Amino acid sequence: MSATRSVEFDVKDIGLAPQGKQRIEWAEREMPVLRLIRERFAEEKPLDGVKLVACAHITTETANLARALQAGGAEAVLIASNPLSTQDDVAAALVSDWGIPVYAIKGESTDTYNRHVRTALDSHPDIIIDDGSDVVATLLKERGDQIKEIVGSTEETTTGIQRLEAMQKAGVLPFPSIAVNNAQTKHFFDNRYGTGQSTLDGIIRATNILLAGRNLVVVGYGWCGKGVALRARGMGSNVIVTEIDPIKAVEAVMDGFRVMPIAQAASIGDIFVTVTGNRHVIDGEHFSRMKDGAIVCNSGHFDLELNLVALRELAGSDPVTMRPFVQEYKLQSNGNRVIVLGEGRLINLAAAEGHPASVMDMSFANQALSVEYLVKKKGELPPGVHLLPVEVDTEIASLKLRALGISIDTLTAEQLEYITSWETGT
Repeated sequence: MSATRSVEFDVKDIGLAPQGKQRIEWAEREMPVLRLIRERFAEEKPLDGVKLVACAHITTETANLARALQAGGAEAVLIASNPLSTQDDVAAALVSDWGIPVYAIKGESTDTYNRHVRTALDSHPDIIIDDGSDVVATLLKERGDQIKEIVGSTEETTTGIQRLEAMQKAGVLPFPSIAVNNAQTKHFFDNRYGTGQSTLDGIIRATNILLAGRNLVVVGYGWCGKGVALRARGMGSNVIVTEIDPIKAVEAVMDGFRVMPIAQAASIGDIFVTVTGNRHVIDGEHFSRMKDGAIVCNSGHFDLELNLVALRELAGSDPVTMRPFVQEYKLQSNGNRVIVLGEGRLINLAAAEGHPASVMDMSFANQALSVEYLVKKKGELPPGVHLLPVEVDTEIASLKLRALGISIDTLTAEQLEYITSWETGT
């Protein structure tokens, strides 16, 4: 841990800052909505004096969110939400060029990750921006005396919202939390188009394989799974979907994909992508059925979607690293090799750069406006999980269209009357 310009930090190499600054500014070109919000924040200072902890993937896009929050007057501390998702040059630039404390190193151990979470909480934040709800969970388990200081939190992911809802059901969520992931301008676009493209980007960068003609199994057909399946089909893969939800399974069938249980798909697939937010959706029994050379990766939130402990037991030894982010396990029972990418962590961030900036523009616009909303509504919102008002969603979409130079129609007075009146018939 070091200090530069009186800013505490723990990054890999502060000397990487010039490269990181260039990449942050490059991403900004694709983030016009967040830029407009930053410009307004700079004038109005709606977050003046607010102390923030942001647990997120430390990428160029997150850096631009941090800049917007800083422009609004917030004092932010950034930590990684995943051990392999940090871009070290970006972390260095945030410290060196913007004076923002960052505690994040690509490849950090679980112990270091947990230490960074606690270090961030040492700043006594008013608001927590979370990605998986680890910071909120740690606060509730270990920092009960700080709960009264929290105005609220925001949550970026499906997995995190599931944890928050479990907290709410258990009666232990003591403050309002904005479910950013559930905003339409987030999950319809970030999860579908962002995850769809960046997941395949990570697979290709890690392996340099051809996707065309391969059987690619998508485990989970939520918005992320839909995006992966759609993009994989576009690359020529034969896509198979596994699901537990009958409605999503029917949707996958109607979308033209084969649907079957993972136990059946295990022996057919060439490439497996998990996007469920649940644990051990690919388990030991599934690994044991896979063909020689099967490739397995995760694009859900936590690496426990893959039961890697069971896989290691099946192999009887540690994996062999074939190339960066590619580990080969050789099964004792039949000699088949199972390839795991990115140690089972988010492959789009472990081996690639995460979602493109243009889609994160809307996601992080939601984050910035959620923080502003929490500040404005301080003391008014009851504890529990909340959605951003639909007007905010609409505003973000309108700003995005404006930035793209696209116009749309508006209702005439006659049309508005027709759709809001019961008296006017056909």
